[in-house]
Amino acid sequence: MAPRDSALRTFLWTWGAPLAVALPLLVAPLVLSDFRLNLLGKFLTFAIVALGLDLIWGYGGMLSLGQGLFFGLGGYAMAMYLKLETSGSRLPDFMSWSGLEALPLFWEPFRSPVVALCAVVLAPMAIASAVGYLVFRSRVQGVYFSLITQALTLIASILFVGQQAITGGTNGITNLKTIFGFARGAASTQTVLYFVTLFCLGALYLLCRRLTQSRFGRLLVAARDDENRVRFLGYNPVTLKTLVFALSAGMAGIAGALFVCQVGLISPSSMGVMPSVEMVTWVAVGGRGTLIGAVVGAILVSLGKSALSESYPEVWQLGFGALFAASVMLLPTGIAGFLRRHASRLVRRDAGGAAGPARARGEAAVDDPVGVGEVEARTEAPATSGR
Repeated sequence: MAPRDSALRTFLWTWGAPLAVALPLLVAPLVLSDFRLNLLGKFLTFAIVALGLDLIWGYGGMLSLGQGLFFGLGGYAMAMYLKLETSGSRLPDFMSWSGLEALPLFWEPFRSPVVALCAVVLAPMAIASAVGYLVFRSRVQGVYFSLITQALTLIASILFVGQQAITGGTNGITNLKTIFGFARGAASTQTVLYFVTLFCLGALYLLCRRLTQSRFGRLLVAARDDENRVRFLGYNPVTLKTLVFALSAGMAGIAGALFVCQVGLISPSSMGVMPSVEMVTWVAVGGRGTLIGAVVGAILVSLGKSALSESYPEVWQLGFGALFAASVMLLPTGIAGFLRRHASRLVRRDAGGAAGPARARGEAAVDDPVGVGEVEARTEAPATSGR
């Protein structure tokens, strides 16, 4: 009975939970207004960022406080193409205001949508690969890795603010009115953008699920738990961690491009330190190391933030901070961990009919899934070897 229950729980968690999230999102265009649908589409872009962050933090143990940098790079790459499309043969407005008379040379390739779409993914991945290789080769990890990524984000945001003539400065790139020839503000365009964003989220979720359940995912978790042992087994943790860091950066770049299409602008405020920290809260609230928890956390936290800012515009930030603190203290394993734990208890309760001692042993095994009791017993046992 126990193996059957375990298989059922695994199936429900692997496929039931994603379907429970996907179905409401699929029918949302039928019940939401254009404004609310656009808002939900923006939240789905945040879920893509959270998915990539959960991959490197939840499974790889690398807390990045610089995902906002990659999100912003992808957004700017897409915005450059959309701005040139909107401006036509004229110079973008913010360049004219800054006194430029000709389009900067590095802007020229972004007249092509193919170049722009490639840059959305490749630019963040290239920077993440270079930074990741240098950092991981030096065996920098933990809080030092977090501080390095945070510093890079801060430097990039200051640099983009200072280049008013070519990046739009503090205001960023705004007034993006068309997307591949279609009016961005049209209801039909927004609906298509919503489904494109939902499709990208689903495809990237399946990719991450496939990776985490493969040999690559097991190596990633092993490197998180004991990097030296993975190295002694003949694997190179530097390559492994650099690859997954670059993948998460590429996902953040895709999210940034979709965000620009949804809202019609991008600015340095979207790639600063605070957005990067907020991205971490999405994963923490949803439950790191679960993938679906990161998606749910990003959507629910963003919905809560939007609701509080609309209802209590003067004190919503205090309420949002209190809500986050309460969720972390009351749900240390996140929403996904809470639901998983209570779903396991419900399945055990419904199974019933087992003998008393066997049932007690089964409950103990589920309540201690990682064998904490056994580890503690081995730790307290006296040593029997000189090693």
